Amino acid sequence: MATGTDLDELLRSLRVWAPERTKLPPLDPTTTPDTPLPLFTTWFAEAVAAGEPEPHVMSLATRDGDPASEGGGLPDVRMVMLHGADEEGWSFATHSTSRKGHQLKGFAYAALAFYWPRLGRQVRLRGPVLPATPTESQSDLHAHSTGALAAALTGHQSEPLSSLDELRQASEEAWELAQREPKTPAPSWTLYRVFPDEVEFFQGDALRRHVRLSYIRAERGWTKELLWP
Repeated sequence: MATGTDLDELLRSLRVWAPERTKLPPLDPTTTPDTPLPLFTTWFAEAVAAGEPEPHVMSLATRDGDPASEGGGLPDVRMVMLHGADEEGWSFATHSTSRKGHQLKGFAYAALAFYWPRLGRQVRLRGPVLPATPTESQSDLHAHSTGALAAALTGHQSEPLSSLDELRQASEEAWELAQREPKTPAPSWTLYRVFPDEVEFFQGDALRRHVRLSYIRAERGWTKELLWP
């Protein structure tokens, strides 16, 4: 680990959206679709084409506990993988017994954020969360890699761990089972869908005239509005 690092000096040496690595496309709000999903799909495809290394990774924010209790209602955030986006919502998966699983059971509302720096773009959304059926959840799990199944079968997510040796042994057993029986279920593994009330598209601009376009769910479809950057 590096020692003697001057954090302030290091921060000042960094640039956001360096021209040699970043292309900032224009965003004309008048040409955007009436609903957010088509624009998200286009932006996601353009992030892949731009060479973003993990464009499907997003931050997931939840809230813990009862806000009326001491220490309750505090925010929590982590990085997760997008499992899909369609008219049913934006989906991710985790164990229902994990920290975020418990938080979503207590407060079924979440926020997601994508950041694609090579294009200077962010997408933020938030809304209620619902779990998929067990059948859908297991089908989603088995559509992914052997490693994903092994990780799910290892289990105990967010629980205290006594040692790395305990993790290694549990993981080895899970890998062996996943390879031998690739359709083995992981009962607590759950696919969740966020049904957004609001989706915001942020397009960075070199002169800091960033374009923020917000889609807000209304009784009859979506409305759009621009926000000051």
